Amino acid sequence: MIPAEFRYERVSTVDEALARLAEHGDEAKVLAGGHSLLPLMKLRLAAPEYVVDIGPVDELRYVRLDGGDVVIGALSRYHDLQQDPVLREHAPLLARVSGEVGDRQVRHRGTIGGSLVHADSAADLPAAVLASDAVLVARGPAGERRIPAAEFFLGPFTTPLEPDELLTEVRLPRQTGQGWGFQKFTRRAIDWAMVGVAVTGGRVGLINMGGVPLRATATEEALASGASIADAAALAADGTNPPDEPHATAEYRRHLARVLTRRALTEAAARS
Repeated sequence: MIPAEFRYERVSTVDEALARLAEHGDEAKVLAGGHSLLPLMKLRLAAPEYVVDIGPVDELRYVRLDGGDVVIGALSRYHDLQQDPVLREHAPLLARVSGEVGDRQVRHRGTIGGSLVHADSAADLPAAVLASDAVLVARGPAGERRIPAAEFFLGPFTTPLEPDELLTEVRLPRQTGQGWGFQKFTRRAIDWAMVGVAVTGGRVGLINMGGVPLRATATEEALASGASIADAAALAADGTNPPDEPHATAEYRRHLARVLTRRALTEAAARS
């Protein structure tokens, strides 16, 4: 449980972080809250030569409105998102999901950007940003680019970010007045979800139903064509490839996806 030797570099601005990443390339890893990277380093599943700590970069901690969008700085912590009044009014799904991550220690340290870049299909935030139809903003030497959430999760723990790029912002359309719902099933209160479902605006994000965060497209198409909640939820597991493990088989996860989707859609309908 001891990581391999590495060099630690602490930065205080985005420009300084980008300079370090440009200098070190794929030999560097970015440290935000640390709850994804540090366990991997302790297990030596990740062994970066450089760790660039962006924790002090306060310019990436904010929630604000920009026209029809809610804009969130990538270093915003889960606890802050859970409590933020702008998010609670205009993107309540994300506020709720942020308050369900891990325990209090995790929520006071973990960041939305760190979770998204880690790209774990078992994490809560990726499903929420997919259901929210979010756009992720990255900065690098070539400037800024915007990546739809639907194109951000390429494979297990894989995103389109280049080694010299930094996720700086998450933008999502206002959900003011939309129905939303969130359901997840865990073995213990702070465990990763066996399966989870995030719903808003007729979009359905799935947790732990494949190698990447997924949308329940069959359910969404059924809802758009006028199907009932029960009939649409019955399609939630279509096209998924959930893990098959002793404590939760693939078939059990498919069953959970259908049940939790029905509950989340019913919850959303009650709020609309």
